Amino acid sequence: MSWESSGHYYQLINERVKQQLGGLHSADILMRSVDFAIIEQMQRKGDWQAAGDYLAECAAGLKLGGAEGLVIATNTMHKVADRVEQASGLELIHIADCTGAVLKQHGVTTVGLLGTAFTMEQDFYKQRLAEKFDLEVLVPGESERQEVHAIIYNELCLGKTLASSRQRYIEITEALAGQGAEAVILGCTEIGMLLSDDVTDVPLVDTTQVHAQQAAEWMLGNR
Repeated sequence: MSWESSGHYYQLINERVKQQLGGLHSADILMRSVDFAIIEQMQRKGDWQAAGDYLAECAAGLKLGGAEGLVIATNTMHKVADRVEQASGLELIHIADCTGAVLKQHGVTTVGLLGTAFTMEQDFYKQRLAEKFDLEVLVPGESERQEVHAIIYNELCLGKTLASSRQRYIEITEALAGQGAEAVILGCTEIGMLLSDDVTDVPLVDTTQVHAQQAAEWMLGNR
């Protein structure tokens, strides 16, 4: 939902389309960028009904503009994905499904999850991975979850990337691996700003990358 990760989506989708089609080709995208402060207030209050209604209205507007498919460029707001998909009537490319498919392709059965407190603690995301992809999902302890969450909202969503926060994320990631995680999901679309394969030996799945890639493949007809 923050424009920090929305910009990455836009770039990744266009790069994939250009790679596949060549020349001057680019992605035909309708984009609704929201005021994240409004969304964050709804999240903090636990008013998911209002958040779902708000995103459903946004999606309906995109359909009127000619959209044929839908990507919600965030993990946390997939809590209201069913509401948004039903209200818009658009085919939704679900971020957890894209992530689960990549993990299964690589033979992973136990995975760690980093994300907002909502994503790590509530069932909407973990349960989908468990039920659809037979994955065991591990999350950090309570104090570590609070740290991960605070870094997302107080730093990454504001465009701040601190070396100390990167080191803390690496430590938490490696602790999950020590508990049996064969890979770790970067389950917030801003976390890739801090963590990548070149800073840790733990295999990572960046949901921004896999989601954007699948969106591009969908657009190219590889559905």
